[in-house]
This record gives sequence, structure tokens and C-alpha cells, in this order.
Amino acid sequence: MEAITAPHDPAGTRLTVTSPEQMRELGRRLAKLLRAGDLVMLTGELGAGKTTLTRGLGEGLGVRGAVTSPTFVIARVHPSLGDGPPLVHVDAYRLGGGLGEMEDLDLDVSLPESVIVVEWGEGKVEELTDDRLQVVIHRTVGAESSLGAAPGSPETDEVRHVTLTGLGERWATADLSVLSA
Repeated sequence: MEAITAPHDPAGTRLTVTSPEQMRELGRRLAKLLRAGDLVMLTGELGAGKTTLTRGLGEGLGVRGAVTSPTFVIARVHPSLGDGPPLVHVDAYRLGGGLGEMEDLDLDVSLPESVIVVEWGEGKVEELTDDRLQVVIHRTVGAESSLGAAPGSPETDEVRHVTLTGLGERWATADLSVLSA
């Protein structure tokens, strides 16, 4: 993974990920920075790697159960196998805007003791807390990658540009640049 910006940049830390395994590894590294009460919002088109990143988070947090896309069940709780927090994985794709439909999931109740990851959460869960980590995954499709690969080649189709932006007091001093190491 290649870091593009300096730590504590208000625009976020930008990384280039070139394979699904690197996306999982990013999730494993990010898990080391997370703690109970953290909300992580994942944004990216279909196939961008949101669930792959979350699989890595689950591995890094040491939770039970295979982390798969919760599209049809909306939310899955993965209890910790150790003394860490459980992972609550939410797919808000099929839900309407705002906290209205999200309230039935009781995320506000789960948040203090869990790490909550919400795919497609933009415009739907921001009201849960002022402190959150926004992760935007942009998939490079049909254009030449920064690695010099030709458009449409497997090397280009696997390239993702990931921007991590911490919001609120919780993330004000977090050094997200360690994720590129």
C-alpha cells in the first residue's frame, strides 16, 4: 500500500490498494486502531471492496464467524473471540435515508460496546455520533492506473484509492498514516 498524504491531513489519509489481499490487510491494520464505540462508515460503488475491508477488520478484531455482506439481513453481529469489542456489520444499501429505518437496528444501543461498520451509511448514520471514521473507496475502472497499467487490464481493475478521514475528537490525534506501513 502506498500512502499519498501526511498524517493528520484534514483531507484524510489516502492509500492505493492493488489487490483484494491488500484490502484485507488494510482492514487488519485498521482494526488495531479501533476500539469499542467506534463508528466506521464505508462508501464506494458495488464491488469497490467494502466487504473485503470489513473481512480484514473482523480478522484483526478477532471476531467469530465469517464476515460476509449483510445485504439481505441488513446487520450481523460478530462476537469477539477474546476480550475485544464485537463487530456490528451493517449494510444500509436497501434502507432509506436518515436514522428512521436505522433505529430498528438499535445501533445507538450497540455503539458504546461495539465497533460498528456501516456500508452505504452516508446520509443515514451520521447522527449516531460526532466521532466517526469515514472510508471512501474509489475503484479505478477504464482508466490508466497510477501504477502505469493499461486501461481494462486486471492490474487496473484491482486498483482502489482509499481515503480515510477521521471526524470528531476521537480521531483528532489518530495517526492514520500508520496504515500504509
